[in-house]
Amino acid sequence: MNPQAKLIFTASLLLGTTITISSNHWIMAWAGLEINTLAILPLISKSHHPRAIEAATKYFLVQATASTLLLFASMVNAWSTGQWDITQLTNPISCAILTAAIAMKLGLVPFHFWFPEVLQGSPLTTGLLLSTALKFPPITLLYMTHHSLDTSLLTIMAILSVAMGGWMGLNQTQIRKILAFSSISHLGWMAIIIAYNPKLTLLNFYLYSLMTAAVFLTFHSTKTLKLSTLMTSWTKTPALNAALLLTLLSLAGLPPLTGFLPKWLIIQELTKQSMAPAAAMISMLSLLGLFFYLRLAYCATITLPPHTTNHMKQWHINKPTPSLIAALMTTSVMLLPISPMLSTIT
Repeated sequence: MNPQAKLIFTASLLLGTTITISSNHWIMAWAGLEINTLAILPLISKSHHPRAIEAATKYFLVQATASTLLLFASMVNAWSTGQWDITQLTNPISCAILTAAIAMKLGLVPFHFWFPEVLQGSPLTTGLLLSTALKFPPITLLYMTHHSLDTSLLTIMAILSVAMGGWMGLNQTQIRKILAFSSISHLGWMAIIIAYNPKLTLLNFYLYSLMTAAVFLTFHSTKTLKLSTLMTSWTKTPALNAALLLTLLSLAGLPPLTGFLPKWLIIQELTKQSMAPAAAMISMLSLLGLFFYLRLAYCATITLPPHTTNHMKQWHINKPTPSLIAALMTTSVMLLPISPMLSTIT
């Protein structure tokens, strides 16, 4: 892709995100989301492969539908209350439609069907943007309207998302699809707590983005797209793969790594809100996700390819690990000791 075009699309993504997260008016928030959608489409389809074109088409159709629903919810609310302010969402029908629209934008169950397919058709760097940066504006809208959302509906969608994300990721061999179902599962953790403690949702999102960026950039660095390729990458970059093991376990939420912190705080908050059954259920369902993270970690570090079959031998390259990946991996693994400070900040 032309560097100037890439710069324009990246600047448009920043502009759309900034407009949405800083707006008070529904029309401005909708405009920001539309700018984001139009800016990411060329980045998804830049390879001109039929799968990439299909992914871009699916993404456009789903996001256009979600934006239409969001605009319709805001118009119904304005018609009944005379308010276009985002925080003044009081009409119950508008709240239900808005929840569906943002769930579609994010990829929450039952509107998750598009996300694995789109991620599979995108390059890894674009997949990173789809999994992190483009989820920030819809989460911000949820944050601003959390006081008027239906908690029962969100809880059901969250538990189903964690279940579906874990269950569907078990049988995958494509790295990008595994990371897509991982994202759906993490979104369930964010959605279940948004109505009770929205700051915890933001903390969870920040830490999830940190860990996911480390994983995506590592796979991009080693050019890994399938589990079979991951098995042979140990001989090429052993240090990077050893760090990837810890980052994947952190993403799974195992103590004493960073990923344990949001899960611990969310379970604690749910228990305080007399939602111990929901906390127990979501904790048990996250074990499904733990299985495929362990499988990724196993393939990355413990499995060596058999020497009896003919396969492309990976050369051992003594090039240094990029400093950005090193910094992201360090924070993905070692932030738990400063959790009191993080919880104070949020």
